[in-house]
Amino acid sequence: MKSPSCLETPARSLPNNCLAEASKIRDEEEGHEKELINMIDEERLKYIGSVVLGLNDALVELTGTLAGLTFALQNAKLTGMAGLITGIAASLSMAASEYLSTKSEGGGKNPLKASIYTGGAYVIAVTVLITPYLFLQNYLMCLGLALAGGIILIFFFTYYFSVVREISFRSRFLEMAGISLGVAALSFVIGLLVRQFLGVEI
Repeated sequence: MKSPSCLETPARSLPNNCLAEASKIRDEEEGHEKELINMIDEERLKYIGSVVLGLNDALVELTGTLAGLTFALQNAKLTGMAGLITGIAASLSMAASEYLSTKSEGGGKNPLKASIYTGGAYVIAVTVLITPYLFLQNYLMCLGLALAGGIILIFFFTYYFSVVREISFRSRFLEMAGISLGVAALSFVIGLLVRQFLGVEI
């Protein structure tokens, strides 16, 4: 008499060999799923260094710039305009630098794509940080919203980065947020000192 296969046996009475077979199939399926995800994210992961460069530089540089200008100018529109010009110029500069750097290093990355990822990440950060200054009048509220937007951007990017790279989310998030806010705090002081010692009144 032919013995029933694992698929024909009720789940509660499965023998050990069937459980081992099911576990093996599950592990294989999980492996295939991981391979598929890696294939889908391969290009994005390949250029994630370029994204990190653009995003980190924008968050650190522009939060500091906006903080300094906010207290130096104390005018939301002027600060937004100056920040926008600075951000666009810096994004083009970063994209060009990444293009030249990638081209000189080699390593299989396309220099044009690397520069687009870097410049694109920079522009996204600039847009998030500048937007409050373009629509609101209270410069302190604008600064608060810009910093909050920067933290949210850091949160989402760090979450994605920590998942795909399988690293600690908490330590990475605290590091990026701490650097950005630290530079912003230092720039507050510089902006106040510049306004006081140069006697700028707008």
